Amino acid sequence: QVQLVESGGGLVQAGDSLRLSCAASGRTFSSYAMGWFRQAPGKEREFVAAIDRSGSNTDYVDSVKGRFTISRDNAKDMVYLQMNSLKTEDTAVYYCAARSTRGFSMFRSGYNYWGQGTQVTVSS
Repeated sequence: QVQLVESGGGLVQAGDSLRLSCAASGRTFSSYAMGWFRQAPGKEREFVAAIDRSGSNTDYVDSVKGRFTISRDNAKDMVYLQMNSLKTEDTAVYYCAARSTRGFSMFRSGYNYWGQGTQVTVSS
């Protein structure tokens, strides 16, 4: 198993940047593909970004392409989500997720482990 703890959320203004972090503990971090999802009030949890085990391949939902960057540091058991040019519609609870396969998934059901989430609020 792997345990995930997100941090780095907060209240920012539109146009600002935030970097979310997800610390993993438990089994070997490098054996997991990782993803970030978010859930806004009254909406379903949606895919944001994902990265494979080595960090060589990534994918993003169209609404964040060019603004968000997912990365990982396997030596530190960390995955990050750099969020630039934030918009009010990015407001949500952001969740880190782990998947015990080589490749990542864009589907919530594809992930075995989840963190508790960190709130990101973007004001206009």
